[in-house]
Amino acid sequence: MKNMIHMWNQISLVVRIIIGIIIGVILALTIPEAASWISILGSLFVGALKAVAPILVLILVMHAISSHKSGKKTNMKSILGLYAIGTLSAGAVGVIASFLFPVTLKLTTGAEEISPPEGVLEVIRTLLFNLISNPIDAIVNANYLGILTWAIVLGFALKNAADSTKTMIGNFSDAITKIVKWVIDLAPFGIMGLVFDAISKNGLSALKEYGQLLILLLGCMFFVALIVNPIITFVFTRKNPYPLVLKTLKESAITAFFTRSSAANIPVNLTLCKKLGLDEDTYSVSIPLGATINMAGASVTISVLTLAAANTLGIEVDIWTATILMFLSAVSAAGASGVAGGSLLLIPLACSLLGISNDIAMQVVAVGFIISVLQDSCETALNSSSDVLFTATADIAKKRKKGPIA
Repeated sequence: MKNMIHMWNQISLVVRIIIGIIIGVILALTIPEAASWISILGSLFVGALKAVAPILVLILVMHAISSHKSGKKTNMKSILGLYAIGTLSAGAVGVIASFLFPVTLKLTTGAEEISPPEGVLEVIRTLLFNLISNPIDAIVNANYLGILTWAIVLGFALKNAADSTKTMIGNFSDAITKIVKWVIDLAPFGIMGLVFDAISKNGLSALKEYGQLLILLLGCMFFVALIVNPIITFVFTRKNPYPLVLKTLKESAITAFFTRSSAANIPVNLTLCKKLGLDEDTYSVSIPLGATINMAGASVTISVLTLAAANTLGIEVDIWTATILMFLSAVSAAGASGVAGGSLLLIPLACSLLGISNDIAMQVVAVGFIISVLQDSCETALNSSSDVLFTATADIAKKRKKGPIA
């Protein structure tokens, strides 16, 4: 038995995940009722990731800041700039693609009970209140803005603490990191359960009616992942970006696609950053921050669905309004994690720019929930993998600038 476990662990994690996906598909198509218990593995895996992520972020960020030596520079300014460029570029792709390939919606009902934010000020207000949330409440509710705030404040407060205190925090950080590794090793079984659950419930059948919209949405996301992000990376690194892009897609996007949670994918991204040899002082802050504000996929979703609603109602959108929508999509996307329901609930905010009533906008939200089986998965995969990509891009760019001096 030990030999089998050892052999299994020797196989690449990605290969093990692919094996899990294949087994999940086969079981869902052949014996869905007899193997129904397998779906619990998916729920347990996502639950474990969500459970460990808040504590991991708190301890890791607090440790990184408290042990940071004065004079040692991090890349946070560059990374924040890359996050902004990436999210804005994604919004532009969504707007341009919607003009080139206009789609209309078959509006439905079913989102009347959802309460979207009434304006940009409400989104900002929510974000600000999340910043000053009670620390226990922030951890319990996985409010990563609140967790980051407390981790940063405690980290700076502990900078002058005794070495023994910093060592203890470091030991906690190592212990949590080890627990995360154990959880991630279970990814093949968890993803097998997630795939089985999705297929056995025939979740994809509802997508046929909205095929054209899905193709446009997913096409934009793939374009951002495989064309736009590589261009941004190349501009900053002056190196072939695709080895790094494909590695982040393979090792971050795959798990994010199935967990459908940027927060749950934080441990996966932190492990990948360590594997890439990035600066821990930087990535321990940039990854959880990216899971909160780096939302290229959400920017695409907001812009595409808003313009699809405009096309459905025959509303003509001029170039200036489209430009404003591009920026509004990017800003709204950055605030998506602070609003219950994510990017879909920010569509009414964007629709209001075009004079679309809230009743119609909420029907668009309902369409979004119908196609979210694929839309939300791809959106999360793009959001999460971009966090690692831009963190690594900033690190490579920094080393490139130091190169000639060395």
